[in-house]
Amino acid sequence: MSYVLSHKPFRLFLILGGFFVANALVAEFIGGKIFSLEATLGWEPFRWKLLGVEGTLQFSAGVLLWPIVFVMTDVINEYYGRKGVRLLTFMAVGLIGYAFLMIFAAIGLAPADWWRSLNSPHGVPDMQLAFEKVFGQGLIMIIGSLTAFLLSQLLDVLVFHRIKRVTGERLIWLRATGSTIVSQFIDSFVVLYIGFVGGPMLVGNFEPMPLNEFFAIGLVNYSYKFAMAILLTPLIYLAHYLIDGWLGHEQAAQLRAEAMKH
Repeated sequence: MSYVLSHKPFRLFLILGGFFVANALVAEFIGGKIFSLEATLGWEPFRWKLLGVEGTLQFSAGVLLWPIVFVMTDVINEYYGRKGVRLLTFMAVGLIGYAFLMIFAAIGLAPADWWRSLNSPHGVPDMQLAFEKVFGQGLIMIIGSLTAFLLSQLLDVLVFHRIKRVTGERLIWLRATGSTIVSQFIDSFVVLYIGFVGGPMLVGNFEPMPLNEFFAIGLVNYSYKFAMAILLTPLIYLAHYLIDGWLGHEQAAQLRAEAMKH
């Protein structure tokens, strides 16, 4: 065991994998909050008009972390290949599903009377209801989010390796950013479709989102992710620099060569 833990490539995989799964979990849990980008940055509201739909720049708080998840995907892909990314992706999906099961179990526990009214002086008259609303995401949204995450991750892996087979070790930015841009397009529309179009049509609990609104909001969300993928590209090069320096260039090159086989 001491040899395994002292083996640098294994320790690196643990660190990258832990950070990857943690970010995916946190992104799911904070995704229920919708924030205003303009108000957060102190800007005047930017009113976009697209396909007959008008709105402002409002996003799920989860978008703060998903770009980091996809940067981590590309770094893991570079050094541990498709098998490494797939292992962590399925692990993340499984752990997110497990976490939601535990949350629903916690919601079902009978609250203590004193706890329910604990924050009444602070404007929260019912802590049980607040807990349910903050953590108890709808089943359709959970399915949509997990499906979008799984599909986009698998697509990211595929596009990354297709580009790398053509470019070799050159053009890191192209395979990293290119794969993220393609996969995030799928992610943006799949989660929106399942949560607000397909899901409502299936269960009939509320009216499906009109298609023009679906495409408009999806394109705006994707535009944000596209911009973040471009802006975060330098992090890919920083990660390569730090990892190569820590592992040593020879061992790092060996890892990357092995990754292309898997």
